[in-house]
Amino acid sequence: MITDVVRNPTYNYNPALFWDGDQADAKVKIAAGPNNPVGVVWMGINVPHYGIHGTPEAGEIGHSASHGCVRMTNWDATRVADLVKVGTQVVFEE
Repeated sequence: MITDVVRNPTYNYNPALFWDGDQADAKVKIAAGPNNPVGVVWMGINVPHYGIHGTPEAGEIGHSASHGCVRMTNWDATRVADLVKVGTQVVFEE
């Protein structure tokens, strides 16, 4: 389920949340903007730290590079964000 839709999100990097995170790295906040790791929109889902979001690297879509989130181009993520609201069901099917 969609729990929040945040446009121009600040990205909070926490190495403890990533399977490949270097624990020696500091926590960091990355300002909003098109080069932010989660792009121009974040749609949180009811699984902590996971969501549907944009990416500044549109050429990487379709390649394995995620830590579990659903990455979309910024323009596609913006379009989806226009269509959903908090409470919209999210279903992942194989």
